[in-house]
Amino acid sequence: MHLTVSIVRYPFAGRASGGLCSRFLADRATEAGLFIQPSADFHLPEDDVPIIMIGAGTGIAPFRGFLQERQARSAKGQNWLIFGEQREASDFYYRGEIKTFLDNNYLYNLSTAFFHDQAQKIYVQDKLRENGARLWAWLCDGAYIYIYGDASRIAKDVHNTLPNIISQHGGMTRDEARLLG
Repeated sequence: MHLTVSIVRYPFAGRASGGLCSRFLADRATEAGLFIQPSADFHLPEDDVPIIMIGAGTGIAPFRGFLQERQARSAKGQNWLIFGEQREASDFYYRGEIKTFLDNNYLYNLSTAFFHDQAQKIYVQDKLRENGARLWAWLCDGAYIYIYGDASRIAKDVHNTLPNIISQHGGMTRDEARLLG
């Protein structure tokens, strides 16, 4: 089992504070229990179906597992990872493994958004808009979309961006596009 944890630390009211779980794992955990529960509703599609994986930060972790599983099954469906984080040099988690997936054709397309690496911030939703026509084509080919990361930010931003892309490239109103999602 692998964990991908970003430690959250910040000052609050004159003392050190931060994320409950990430600080526990970083500072105190020497042993942890593992409780596995099956999920009948959450799984990858058939091996020949394309998937679009959209994630930020530690949200890349499940996609690493998706790519490992699809490689182990010799899945033929194309895989596209759209990943965002602060800085490429320090925050491109699993860079070597992701490059190997690309080199071995288990990752068909990689789009990255490192928002502190340039003056104008670029986020995952900007990469979605930039690749709107391709995204629409993948959706028309039956691609599944998976989104992981901070639910209050990335999921909301992506959820607000997708209907605009579908509307623009699918020739429908934003309300019609919203009904698809």
